[in-house]
Amino acid sequence: MGTALVIENDPSDDLRRLGDWLTEAGLELTVLRPHAGDQLPETLEGFLALIVLGGDQNAYPDDSGTPGASWFPALEGLLRKAVRHRVPTLGVCLGGQLLARANGGRVERSEGGPEIGPGLVAKRDVADEDPLFKWVPLLPDVLQWHRDEITELPMNAVLLAASSRFPNQAFRIGDRAWGLQFHIECDAAMIADWARADEATLIELDYDPENVVEATTGALADVEEVWQPFAQRFASLALGTLPDADLPDPSGRPTLPLLGQ
Repeated sequence: MGTALVIENDPSDDLRRLGDWLTEAGLELTVLRPHAGDQLPETLEGFLALIVLGGDQNAYPDDSGTPGASWFPALEGLLRKAVRHRVPTLGVCLGGQLLARANGGRVERSEGGPEIGPGLVAKRDVADEDPLFKWVPLLPDVLQWHRDEITELPMNAVLLAASSRFPNQAFRIGDRAWGLQFHIECDAAMIADWARADEATLIELDYDPENVVEATTGALADVEEVWQPFAQRFASLALGTLPDADLPDPSGRPTLPLLGQ
C-alpha cells in the first residue's frame, strides 16, 4: 500500500466518495488543507500520486495580480513538478483548472455563465488510447458546478472529453496527469450544501434549488458506475499495478519508474 498526497483547497469540497474509491483500491491518502494552515511540501518525494480537489476560489489572479488563494503559486509549482517527474496526478474541477494553468493553459470566467447540475460529456476518439479513459463510456454521466472554464489547454495537453458549452472537459498532460472540469467526488450531502451556499446564483439562473439537488442526487448512482472504476484505475497506476505497456509516452523515451517507488 502506498500514499497519495491530496490537496483540499476548500472545506466545502473534500474527497467524499472519491476518497472511499481510492482507499478501497489500496491507496493510503495524506490530506493537506492549506485553507486551514497546512503547508505544502516543496517536492513530491515519497508520494505515489497527487490529487488536487475543487473549491470556490478562482484559479487565476484578480486584476491586481493577487492569486485566488495564497497557496496557489506553490501548488502550481507542485503540479509542474508532478508532470515533470511523471507522478500520477488527478485534478478535479478547480484542481483541473490549476493543472492547466500551471502548465501553460488559460482559465477565465465563463462568458456563458455557470454550469450546474448533472450532465453528460462526450469522449473524444483519442480517449480510446488513454489508460484511464479508454474504459469510460462514450457519453459518461458527470456532475457540474463551476463558474470558470479552461479556455485554452496547455500546448502539450491531449483533450479527452468535451461538451458543446465547455469544450475542455477532460484532458491529459504527458502520460500521467489528468484534469477534469467536472466533479466525481460528490455525495448527496455535499450537493445540498453547495445548493444552500449558491442559492442566490441558482435563483438568478431561474433554477429551483430543490430541483437541482434532486436531479443531481438522482445522478449519483450513474456517476459512481462510471467514475469508481476510473478512480480504481488511477490508484492502480499510482501503485504500479497498471501495466506500463498501457501507458502512452508522448516523449518517445523509455518508461521510467514512478517517483517514490
